[in-house]
Amino acid sequence: MRSPGPPEKSTVDPSSASTVAVEQSQAGRILGLDELLILNALWQERSLTTPQASRLLQKPEPDARAVLERLVEMGLVEARGERKGRTYHLSAATYRRLGLPSAYVRRRGFEPIQQEQMVLQYVRAHGRVTRREAAELCQISLDQAYRLLQGMVKKGVLIQHGKKKGHGIRYALK
Repeated sequence: MRSPGPPEKSTVDPSSASTVAVEQSQAGRILGLDELLILNALWQERSLTTPQASRLLQKPEPDARAVLERLVEMGLVEARGERKGRTYHLSAATYRRLGLPSAYVRRRGFEPIQQEQMVLQYVRAHGRVTRREAAELCQISLDQAYRLLQGMVKKGVLIQHGKKKGHGIRYALK
Protein backbone atom coordinates (compact mmCIF):
# COMPACT_ATOMS: atom_id res chain seq x y z
CA MET A 1 0.00 0.00 0.00
CA ARG A 2 1.40 3.38 -1.06
CA SER A 3 1.61 6.38 1.21
CA PRO A 4 -0.84 9.12 0.30
CA GLY A 5 1.95 11.60 -0.58
CA PRO A 6 1.89 15.33 -0.04
CA PRO A 7 -1.47 17.05 0.17
CA GLU A 8 -2.71 18.74 -2.99
CA LYS A 9 -2.44 22.50 -3.17
CA SER A 10 -5.68 24.39 -2.77
CA THR A 11 -7.05 26.14 -5.84
CA VAL A 12 -8.65 28.80 -3.64
CA ASP A 13 -6.62 31.98 -3.63
CA PRO A 14 -6.02 33.20 -0.08
CA SER A 15 -6.82 36.80 -1.02
CA SER A 16 -10.18 35.81 -2.51
CA ALA A 17 -10.91 33.87 0.66
CA SER A 18 -10.13 36.98 2.69
CA THR A 19 -12.52 38.99 0.54
CA VAL A 20 -15.24 36.50 1.29
CA ALA A 21 -14.48 36.71 5.01
CA VAL A 22 -14.62 40.52 4.88
CA GLU A 23 -17.90 40.43 2.99
CA GLN A 24 -19.43 37.97 5.42
CA SER A 25 -18.42 39.96 8.47
CA GLN A 26 -19.44 43.35 7.05
CA ALA A 27 -22.78 42.20 5.73
CA GLY A 28 -23.50 39.80 8.55
CA ARG A 29 -24.25 37.05 6.05
CA ILE A 30 -22.67 33.73 5.25
CA LEU A 31 -22.01 32.85 1.62
CA GLY A 32 -23.04 29.40 0.50
CA LEU A 33 -20.96 26.86 -1.35
CA ASP A 34 -22.42 27.92 -4.71
CA GLU A 35 -21.40 31.54 -4.15
CA LEU A 36 -17.91 30.52 -3.01
CA LEU A 37 -17.44 28.27 -6.06
CA ILE A 38 -18.51 31.07 -8.40
CA LEU A 39 -16.21 33.62 -6.71
CA ASN A 40 -13.27 31.24 -6.92
CA ALA A 41 -13.96 30.52 -10.58
CA LEU A 42 -14.21 34.23 -11.34
CA TRP A 43 -10.91 34.85 -9.58
CA GLN A 44 -9.20 32.15 -11.65
CA GLU A 45 -10.96 32.50 -15.01
CA ARG A 46 -11.67 36.29 -15.17
CA SER A 47 -15.28 35.85 -16.30
CA LEU A 48 -18.10 33.34 -16.49
CA THR A 49 -21.23 32.90 -18.54
CA THR A 50 -24.41 31.39 -17.14
CA PRO A 51 -23.84 28.06 -18.96
CA GLN A 52 -20.32 27.86 -17.53
CA ALA A 53 -21.63 28.59 -14.02
CA SER A 54 -24.31 25.95 -14.55
CA ARG A 55 -21.68 23.32 -15.38
CA LEU A 56 -19.51 24.41 -12.46
CA LEU A 57 -22.37 24.18 -9.97
CA GLN A 58 -23.90 21.13 -11.66
CA LYS A 59 -27.28 22.84 -11.56
CA PRO A 60 -29.74 24.06 -14.20
CA GLU A 61 -29.00 27.44 -15.82
CA PRO A 62 -31.84 29.30 -14.04
CA ASP A 63 -30.39 28.23 -10.67
CA ALA A 64 -26.86 29.26 -11.70
CA ARG A 65 -28.19 32.61 -12.97
CA ALA A 66 -29.89 33.19 -9.61
CA VAL A 67 -26.59 32.62 -7.77
CA LEU A 68 -24.78 35.00 -10.13
CA GLU A 69 -27.45 37.67 -9.71
CA ARG A 70 -27.29 37.34 -5.90
CA LEU A 71 -23.57 38.03 -6.09
CA VAL A 72 -24.30 41.06 -8.28
CA GLU A 73 -26.80 42.35 -5.70
CA MET A 74 -24.18 41.89 -2.97
CA GLY A 75 -21.73 44.00 -4.98
CA LEU A 76 -19.15 41.22 -5.30
CA VAL A 77 -19.74 40.60 -9.01
CA GLU A 78 -20.67 42.73 -12.02
CA ALA A 79 -22.60 41.67 -15.11
CA ARG A 80 -21.75 42.76 -18.63
CA GLY A 81 -23.79 42.29 -21.78
CA GLU A 82 -27.27 40.99 -22.33
CA ARG A 83 -29.04 37.69 -22.84
CA LYS A 84 -26.80 34.90 -24.13
CA GLY A 85 -23.80 37.25 -24.40
CA ARG A 86 -24.00 38.19 -20.70
CA THR A 87 -20.83 37.55 -18.73
CA TYR A 88 -19.97 38.04 -15.08
CA HIS A 89 -16.73 39.22 -13.49
CA LEU A 90 -15.54 40.35 -10.07
CA SER A 91 -16.58 43.90 -9.18
CA ALA A 92 -14.33 46.91 -8.75
CA ALA A 93 -15.16 46.90 -5.02
CA THR A 94 -13.98 43.28 -4.75
CA TYR A 95 -10.67 44.13 -6.43
CA ARG A 96 -10.28 47.14 -4.10
CA ARG A 97 -10.81 44.86 -1.08
CA LEU A 98 -8.12 42.59 -2.47
CA GLY A 99 -5.78 45.57 -2.82
CA LEU A 100 -5.66 45.11 -6.61
CA PRO A 101 -7.66 48.01 -8.10
CA SER A 102 -5.71 48.04 -11.39
CA ALA A 103 -6.43 44.34 -11.95
CA TYR A 104 -10.11 45.22 -12.26
CA VAL A 105 -9.45 47.37 -15.32
CA ARG A 106 -7.30 44.71 -16.95
CA ARG A 107 -9.76 41.89 -16.24
CA ARG A 108 -12.93 43.77 -17.11
CA GLY A 109 -11.87 44.23 -20.69
CA PHE A 110 -12.57 47.03 -23.08
CA GLU A 111 -15.56 49.34 -23.26
CA PRO A 112 -17.50 49.46 -26.54
CA ILE A 113 -15.97 52.82 -27.47
CA GLN A 114 -12.49 51.34 -26.97
CA GLN A 115 -13.47 48.34 -29.09
CA GLU A 116 -14.59 50.66 -31.89
CA GLN A 117 -11.30 52.57 -31.70
CA MET A 118 -9.29 49.34 -31.85
CA VAL A 119 -11.27 48.17 -34.89
CA LEU A 120 -10.76 51.53 -36.61
CA GLN A 121 -7.03 51.42 -35.92
CA TYR A 122 -6.87 47.86 -37.28
CA VAL A 123 -8.78 48.83 -40.45
CA ARG A 124 -6.52 51.85 -40.99
CA ALA A 125 -3.47 49.59 -40.70
CA HIS A 126 -4.76 46.62 -42.73
CA GLY A 127 -7.45 48.10 -44.99
CA ARG A 128 -10.22 45.83 -43.76
CA VAL A 129 -11.37 43.62 -40.89
CA THR A 130 -13.40 40.42 -40.60
CA ARG A 131 -15.72 39.45 -37.79
CA ARG A 132 -13.22 36.85 -36.57
CA GLU A 133 -10.38 39.38 -36.56
CA ALA A 134 -12.52 41.89 -34.63
CA ALA A 135 -13.45 39.19 -32.09
CA GLU A 136 -9.78 38.26 -31.54
CA LEU A 137 -8.69 41.90 -31.41
CA CYS A 138 -11.31 42.92 -28.83
CA GLN A 139 -11.37 39.57 -26.98
CA ILE A 140 -15.11 39.14 -27.50
CA SER A 141 -17.32 36.42 -28.97
CA LEU A 142 -18.08 36.20 -32.69
CA ASP A 143 -21.68 37.29 -32.03
CA GLN A 144 -20.48 40.31 -30.06
CA ALA A 145 -18.03 41.18 -32.86
CA TYR A 146 -20.85 40.96 -35.40
CA ARG A 147 -22.99 43.37 -33.36
CA LEU A 148 -20.02 45.72 -32.89
CA LEU A 149 -19.27 45.78 -36.62
CA GLN A 150 -22.93 46.16 -37.61
CA GLY A 151 -23.24 49.05 -35.17
CA MET A 152 -20.27 50.73 -36.80
CA VAL A 153 -21.89 50.22 -40.21
CA LYS A 154 -25.13 51.81 -38.94
CA LYS A 155 -23.13 54.78 -37.59
CA GLY A 156 -21.62 55.21 -41.05
CA VAL A 157 -18.05 54.53 -39.92
CA LEU A 158 -17.58 51.24 -41.80
CA ILE A 159 -19.04 49.69 -44.93
CA GLN A 160 -19.69 46.01 -45.41
CA HIS A 161 -18.30 44.12 -48.43
CA GLY A 162 -19.22 40.59 -49.40
CA LYS A 163 -22.15 38.27 -48.91
CA LYS A 164 -24.97 39.27 -46.61
CA LYS A 165 -24.72 35.95 -44.73
CA GLY A 166 -21.94 33.48 -44.29
CA HIS A 167 -18.23 33.70 -44.90
CA GLY A 168 -16.40 36.33 -46.90
CA ILE A 169 -17.83 39.44 -45.26
CA ARG A 170 -15.25 42.16 -44.73
CA TYR A 171 -15.59 45.64 -43.31
CA ALA A 172 -13.67 48.70 -44.51
CA LEU A 173 -13.63 52.43 -43.83
CA LYS A 174 -16.42 54.36 -45.46
